[in-house]
Amino acid sequence: MVRDGGIMKTTAIVLAGGSGSRMNSKVKKQYLLLGEYPVLWYSLAVLEKGSRIDEIILVCGKGEQQQCKALFVDTYGFQKIACVTEGGKERYHSVYEGLKAAGDCDYVLIHDGARPFLDEAMLRRLADALPIWNACVVGMPVKDTIKIANPDTGCVQATPNRSLLWSIQTPQAFRYSLIRDAYDTLMQDEAAGTLDQKVTDDAMVAEYTGNTVKLIEGSYNNIKITTPEDLVFARAILEQQGEQ
Repeated sequence: MVRDGGIMKTTAIVLAGGSGSRMNSKVKKQYLLLGEYPVLWYSLAVLEKGSRIDEIILVCGKGEQQQCKALFVDTYGFQKIACVTEGGKERYHSVYEGLKAAGDCDYVLIHDGARPFLDEAMLRRLADALPIWNACVVGMPVKDTIKIANPDTGCVQATPNRSLLWSIQTPQAFRYSLIRDAYDTLMQDEAAGTLDQKVTDDAMVAEYTGNTVKLIEGSYNNIKITTPEDLVFARAILEQQGEQ
């Protein structure tokens, strides 16, 4: 990525510390086989080939650093993995550990390793928009009608305009200084006991400190593997891609 005549460094933080409790498997979801390779392999392979990605920070679960390094660096030979670090209690704690490990970059891309169908076109769209917007997330317009439930009765409280609703995915990409400052603020507020919301993605952290986040087209195939049913869908997508 080039900006103002200089080469800008982009680091990808890949989160691979999920417990996979909803998979009903002793093997964590990122290590489950999808075709010939573990789920995590597929997004790493796209990032490894991506011309706009300079390095990868792999954030794994507690006590899994050696396992991750042995599998993805030594066995599979991913050369862009510059660091394997341990994550934290919640997803946003793990992202923060990745951000601290990626401190010398200009842009950062944050991706859930349980989304194996990242592709080069998504990376290109993010890279083109990022110097303009500084905070971008991929997603897709929702297909279903969404209802907001009344928390007390379980009845429909409202029906938002579907044309305005997007299902958000990863990667989510930011100017490093913007998202690092936002996470620093979030962590300070958490330590002070003033964080009053559940953080579910990185865009929320950028929004938390008043930043505008640009929506970028992702893909309906860019699913997150969370339950056994998702793995069935993923195998169908992989088979379809192999036929193209």
